[in-house]
Amino acid sequence: MEQHTVSPDDRPAIHLAAPECDALSELALSAEHRHPYSSAVLLAELDRAELCEPGELPEQTVAMNSRVDFIDEGGGSRRTVQLVYPRDADIAAGRISNLTPIGVGLIGMMAGSSIRRADRDGHDRMLRIVSVTSSGEG
Repeated sequence: MEQHTVSPDDRPAIHLAAPECDALSELALSAEHRHPYSSAVLLAELDRAELCEPGELPEQTVAMNSRVDFIDEGGGSRRTVQLVYPRDADIAAGRISNLTPIGVGLIGMMAGSSIRRADRDGHDRMLRIVSVTSSGEG
């Protein structure tokens, strides 16, 4: 199955609070052996993130524990998920890990942005963020 990549120039900007970036970096480094691909992609995303102080994230930015409403532009399906750490993930309950390909793709994105990511089955998906609700825990 062919894996597609998005060139760096095609990716929308992402924003993260500096402490959250540090925590995600530690997670990615600790997961390198179990999830090498997701770990590498997460580290690359963190590397390009625009960092800000806690509480200064732009509105409608995906942070940890945010609820994200997005549309799969290819199939038109709409989903609402909560972005969580792996230990809290439960796909049936709509909580997706930040180490899944889609979870990595959502981190730091803003409502209105789109990004191409492979799903768990390796199929390319163009995801458009419709809205983001902060949990206040980010």
